[in-house]
Amino acid sequence: MTLKSGTGTCRDYALLLMEAARTLGFAARFVSGYLYDDSKLAGGKDSVIGGGVTHAWAQIYLPGAGWVPFDPTNGIISDRNLIRVAVTRDPSQAVPLKGSFVGKPDDFLGMDVDVEIAA
Repeated sequence: MTLKSGTGTCRDYALLLMEAARTLGFAARFVSGYLYDDSKLAGGKDSVIGGGVTHAWAQIYLPGAGWVPFDPTNGIISDRNLIRVAVTRDPSQAVPLKGSFVGKPDDFLGMDVDVEIAA
């Protein structure tokens, strides 16, 4: 669907890259986590897609180099700003948020997530 529509989410791009790598005989796995966008903190205009929120990318095993992270959404080959939370063989095994809640009708149901890196 990603190729046909010419668009997709970071999860779609990661899966497409993984399948392409596997077709070429490379091992590939799905990674879910967060993308730290340091350009926003520096006041830059070149922010990355998916910065500061949940994000997905792929890792491809390259002989001699090991598992190398590839973020096809932003064209990044590095894990400098990629904060890994889950690594799986298939995206369906790394659901961004899964669970249930039982509470009172007037309980707060919203949720905000902020990622902050402190030195």
